[in-house]
Amino acid sequence: MIVQKFWAAFRAQINKIANIFWEADPIAQMQYEYDRAVEQLKEGRTGLEQYRGLVERVNRQVAANRSHTQQLEAETEAYLKAGDRVTAAKFALELQKAKTELAANEQQLEMHETAYGNNLKKIKHANEKLIELKQKIQKYDAELKMSAAEAEIAKLAESFDMNLTTDFGQIETVIQQKIDANRGRVRVAADLSQKGIADIEAEERMQSQLAEQALTNFEVELGLKSPETIPVAQAEKDLGPATQRTVEKQTR
Repeated sequence: MIVQKFWAAFRAQINKIANIFWEADPIAQMQYEYDRAVEQLKEGRTGLEQYRGLVERVNRQVAANRSHTQQLEAETEAYLKAGDRVTAAKFALELQKAKTELAANEQQLEMHETAYGNNLKKIKHANEKLIELKQKIQKYDAELKMSAAEAEIAKLAESFDMNLTTDFGQIETVIQQKIDANRGRVRVAADLSQKGIADIEAEERMQSQLAEQALTNFEVELGLKSPETIPVAQAEKDLGPATQRTVEKQTR
């Protein structure tokens, strides 16, 4: 009883290991079964060829028996017509044996032909099944690879879900934060670049006013214009208080 339990447990473990290999690559297992069936079919075909050789020998023997029987019939009939009954009787006895042997051989030939035909039909059927199995293996192999690819694509599509809970979603958030920070620095730099623009523009207006005043003075010196009072209010409006004071100092 203990030995039987041990043997049953051992076979169960062996079967478990076999199932692991079986499930690891089912296409390879099917290919192995197919190759083994092909080898068996080759052996069956070799046996059928040998069996056909036996049938051919029996067929040739039957043909020889028929020829011998026909010859004995002709000789028996010839001796009988010649009046030699003793010799005719000997040939008649031999003819009887030949006919018995011919009948047995014909029966054996019929049996062998039937057996050969049945085995031939089985091998043809097995060959057709092997062709179907090969096509099925190719189909299953393609479907397995396609389904595996579809599974990988589905997994990849799930991974690329830009959700905040996924790695890609978190990475996207970090990227957006960096973009916002960069844009913030650009905006600050742009805002800071406006500092001093008013002073620069005031200085430009001052230089323009000074140039205009210098030109006016030159025209007075040439006598092109009579001296006149510069509209101070307008200058203050154009240049501002600080610039106006600078102009006054330079005109003095």
